[in-house]
Amino acid sequence: MESLRHHYGNPLAGQGGSTGTRAMIGRDEELRTLRRVLADATAGHGGALLVHGTAGVGKSALLRTIGAEAEGSGFRVLSASGVESELWLPFAALQLLLQPAADGIENLPDPHRLTLSDALSATETEPQLFRVGMAVLELLADAADRQPLLLLVDDVQWADSSSRDVLRFVARRPRDLPIAIIVASRIHYPESNSLSAYPDLLLEPLGRTAAAELLDLGAPGLPAPVRALVLERAAGNPLALVELPKAVKGLPMEPDDLPLPQRLEEAFAARTDTVSRQCRTFLLALAAEPNAPLDRLLRASSRLSGSTASVDTLQEAVDAGLVTLIGRTLEFRHPLMRSAIHTRATVADRLGVHRALAEVMDDMPERQLVHPAAATLGPDEELAARLERFADVSQARGKVAAAVPALRRAADLVHDTQRRTGILIRAVELASEINDRVHTQLLLDRADPRELGPLERARLMVVSDKAAFDPGEPHRRIREMVTTAAGAFDAGGADTAESLLWWAAARCFFQDGDATVRAETAAELARWNPDPDDPHVLTVRAYTEPYRQGAEVLARLDAIEPDARDGRILHFLGSGAMVLGDTGRAVRHLSAAAGVRRSQGRLGLLARSLAGSWPRAYLGQLDRAREESGEGLALAEETGERIVWLGLKATGGLVAALRGETEAAARTIRELRAHPLFPGMPFATVMAQQVDGLLALFDGRTTEAYDLLARAFDPADPHYHSVSRWLLAPDLADAAVAADAVPEARELFAELPALARRLPSEMMVVAHAYTDAVLAPDDTAEERYAAALAALPVGWTLSRARLRLHHGRRLRRRRRNVDARNPLRAARDAFDQIGAQPWAEPAREQLRAAGGSSRRRHANTAEQLSAQEMQIAVLASQGLSNREIGRRLFISHRTVGAHLYRIYPRLGITSRGKLAAGRGDLALSVNGPDEASALHASSCENPFKSISWWSGWAFSCTASLRRTASRRARNTTWNGSAAPTPAARRPSSAARPGARPTTLGPTA
Repeated sequence: MESLRHHYGNPLAGQGGSTGTRAMIGRDEELRTLRRVLADATAGHGGALLVHGTAGVGKSALLRTIGAEAEGSGFRVLSASGVESELWLPFAALQLLLQPAADGIENLPDPHRLTLSDALSATETEPQLFRVGMAVLELLADAADRQPLLLLVDDVQWADSSSRDVLRFVARRPRDLPIAIIVASRIHYPESNSLSAYPDLLLEPLGRTAAAELLDLGAPGLPAPVRALVLERAAGNPLALVELPKAVKGLPMEPDDLPLPQRLEEAFAARTDTVSRQCRTFLLALAAEPNAPLDRLLRASSRLSGSTASVDTLQEAVDAGLVTLIGRTLEFRHPLMRSAIHTRATVADRLGVHRALAEVMDDMPERQLVHPAAATLGPDEELAARLERFADVSQARGKVAAAVPALRRAADLVHDTQRRTGILIRAVELASEINDRVHTQLLLDRADPRELGPLERARLMVVSDKAAFDPGEPHRRIREMVTTAAGAFDAGGADTAESLLWWAAARCFFQDGDATVRAETAAELARWNPDPDDPHVLTVRAYTEPYRQGAEVLARLDAIEPDARDGRILHFLGSGAMVLGDTGRAVRHLSAAAGVRRSQGRLGLLARSLAGSWPRAYLGQLDRAREESGEGLALAEETGERIVWLGLKATGGLVAALRGETEAAARTIRELRAHPLFPGMPFATVMAQQVDGLLALFDGRTTEAYDLLARAFDPADPHYHSVSRWLLAPDLADAAVAADAVPEARELFAELPALARRLPSEMMVVAHAYTDAVLAPDDTAEERYAAALAALPVGWTLSRARLRLHHGRRLRRRRRNVDARNPLRAARDAFDQIGAQPWAEPAREQLRAAGGSSRRRHANTAEQLSAQEMQIAVLASQGLSNREIGRRLFISHRTVGAHLYRIYPRLGITSRGKLAAGRGDLALSVNGPDEASALHASSCENPFKSISWWSGWAFSCTASLRRTASRRARNTTWNGSAAPTPAARRPSSAARPGARPTTLGPTA
């Protein structure tokens, strides 16, 4: 029998492709899309694509066709299919996929080799997913260095969750590798099966013309009424057009209500009528356990049929065109064949084959237990207990992915509804732990809240709040969480109660709960009489009542020296400091937490800790903030951390605005505002409004800028946040001066002095000092500027530079040009070092107008390299190998090499050694020998600490190169790459009606 690929094809060889394989009818556009993925991979720009559509629409045929074309064009093709019975087996689909490339495992470095060996063999413990993902990525990258790779995975909806997670990890990282990944799924879960930023490909039914052509090709000469009936019933489904004509005599001649997949299964199943009962029994065993050893399948079918099944049984199935033998593995001709045979069998035969398989696989516990579970109808308390014990053992060994389906089945087998709900809650918790959001939600839907005690209700609420952070009715939800936490605490579940109260407190910040719910949350915590220095307690207090309890929390934070190895405690302390505006401490603790979580490979938690990039923007650490927010955003997308995504996206927009990248900033904020959770998250809306206001200010639209920023101080406006609004105070003060709206701004800031006394965090100190000076009347301005500069916390470089620019401008306005030069020069130098272009040019202009000289600004390294390239350059300068850099950034070592190949010409160097040399030059020329030594030591502990001074070194090197180059060369190319762009054009000074004309852009 011909393969289904030929049934789907046009007999004219070569049409639609160049490999000689038969072209698929009606799939020209889809094949072009897949061929583009192959072409990009051939050029070293790999990618991934998810093909999804209904049963029989041609996904498998499409994968086979593109696989054949890829082999013909020099690709090595690795393929596998998901199998329902292997959902319990971690990495089962991955093992099948990697079998042909397994010889390369021995050539991997020891950590990767041992990780893959553990993952792909029956070891006692299961390695962490990210370690497996990294090992697989390196295995594939090494293999692709010799020959382009195509990975094909069919029926990914049935693949085990561990394999799916590894595939998602790898599929996001082949962009500098000759690797293409194409998977197919019947069901499209955007949060579960989507593999990358590449668009998904929805496979639609064939159009009328293509459907008729395919039908006539496979079944020429059909009587007109039968042909019309098949076309109508098939509705463009290619598999139906191929299979229904063969079984048309078995179908009613009048339309009915049977769904198409059931008709297809009937058509497939009818083709087994001509084989012997023994062969049908064998096929049923194969359908139940497709990847079992053939000898086990033969033994199971022999037990069920009562006669010996042999190799002749296999041959009969092959000769009938139902299966194909590939090596020592049997495969059905089409995935629907499996379900068709299973559906056609009687209930007794189905249960019997599972019992027989359980008997012949008694030495394979992970596979064996699947079958008695499938062979049981109704409650079975003993089997449910066995499944729970299996889940216990799996969880203890780290095989959480195997425990979840076991618990799900155990819940089906118990009679007591309360016990069933308890089992489901445990399954939900484990599914949430491995970030399996689809199964988490499905299990949540099955739990019966009427059967929950106070502790179980709290456990369920903790998980459901992680699974679905509903932005609607935040105050009601917070109250519900606090009440439930109280019940759990009183029932003896202190740990669960603490977790739930933390989530309630987090909502008080993210959704800016009103004073009542904040007080209720804080009061419940106080009722427990907790340790006042416990990091969890301090964070809850910071989240809930920052103005009432902030001063005490800050004082207690001063006395805590956390364990540098405890990522959880570091994150608690850092996030608590961040929401209070204690930015220096927040950056310090969250950076340390990120280091711990990076070493552990906990990518979702790492994304949360990288939210520490947010306060870096206000400190003026723009390069570092750009790198961390970019990395964190990618990890948040990968792990489904939606709330973290909002914060990191907003940070990315803010950093782009502060760097003068107006188009990127505007685009980022548009994407942020389009997110469905955005409207209900004031912590993000206030940042979006800040960026919009800054962009208007930089563009000279001063009145509009003031109006935008002032809205963030209106409690009735959706952009208002009761605490975070004070981060916008300096910007609003700038806009007020430029738009001649100083009295209005003073009114908005009326409560600031009192609040700053109650919450003396860095954010509040800066807001008060900055606005007090910038908005001061002329007769007291000098003393207020002096007081403000003295009050600004160490590290707030950007605010200090902005304040000096204002001071210099005011001095110039009073014709004190000589006095203005020092603050203007200091401001210019700081803006250049930071990379804050929207202020650097106005400072330069003001300095020239004051009679001071001002050198032309040159682009620094951070402007020439992407965020990830900057990270790689810094790590390489410290002597890390490509593999070490790859492990830190969760990318392939070959991707690191590709980045370095592009980095060198942009920096005007030719080797890795030059990076290290430049690193030393910077430390000496910019920081002096003492500080250089300190920076070197600290950067060895944390490689990302060196990024701020790396930019300075690049500025120094670039300036040196420019001084020795001819003036003409500035307008051509530099070391083979595009010449660094000149300084940004001065922002327009055109103001809207009512605004004061100015040449100072954002500071006027």
